Amino acid sequence: MYYTKDTVLFLNGNWIKASEAGISLFSQTLHYGNGVFEGLRSYDTQAGPQIFKAVEHFQRLHHSAQRMHIKLPYSPEEFTEIAYDLLKRNNLRNAYIRPLVFMGANMSLTLTDDIHILMTAWEWDKYFSKDQLKVMVSSYQRPNPKSFPVDAKVTGQYTNSILATTEAKNNGFDEALLLDMKGYVAEGPGANFFFEKNEKLYTPPMGNILPGITRATVMEYANELGCSVIEKHFEPEELIEADTAFFTGTASEIAGIKSIGGHNFKMNWEDTVAYSIFLMYRQRVTHSQYNDFTLV
Repeated sequence: MYYTKDTVLFLNGNWIKASEAGISLFSQTLHYGNGVFEGLRSYDTQAGPQIFKAVEHFQRLHHSAQRMHIKLPYSPEEFTEIAYDLLKRNNLRNAYIRPLVFMGANMSLTLTDDIHILMTAWEWDKYFSKDQLKVMVSSYQRPNPKSFPVDAKVTGQYTNSILATTEAKNNGFDEALLLDMKGYVAEGPGANFFFEKNEKLYTPPMGNILPGITRATVMEYANELGCSVIEKHFEPEELIEADTAFFTGTASEIAGIKSIGGHNFKMNWEDTVAYSIFLMYRQRVTHSQYNDFTLV
């Protein structure tokens, strides 16, 4: 519809036929950001490479697709089998796995049934290069949940994340912390947020954040340790009295935060309940406790 076998276009310094470009350059995902994705990690364990909560991640991929009215051709269990096959074919053990659902050629703002599935994997060490991060409160806000499905991993939404992280790095920080439209703390550009005070954990409630799988895991581990987790709205000023804070996410795992806006937290990271949860996480994903994995 958008090109013929004789159409020529310019791509990365070259003039090529549109039919030889591989992926359609008229993809609705490329032009308008209509696509969904996930991120999973596999860990090298005594039982071989194991993907952390694979089915849960692919269930969330289905949820994201449903929110964007996209019909997926594979079940979460089938996606899981594909992911393990991908690891085997590429001889990967410790790896990051990226499933991407992108749309075919469609220049109108309407749904299309031309759906494509990409899944790739690569070795990816710690997302953050530092053990503890210097964070700034971003001037960018999270999107209004009435204008966008903030509980879905939609490709176009992450332009907001790129802007926030770029702003933070340009100002000498490692990462950003975004607020919602009411001025409450929401999350990081690609991670959920917790702070600790008096051996209790606090985190923003659902409604304007991504329902993180690592976030839910941290809450499970805190319960095992007898540590209360309180979901509530809070403004960034409340963080001044916090003992520590951290990000959680599949890529970032559990990442300690040293300071926000130049204000250092009261406690050493290694002396906090949060650090104990971090150690639990590392132990369970790298050793013989497989209850957090989907084994196939």
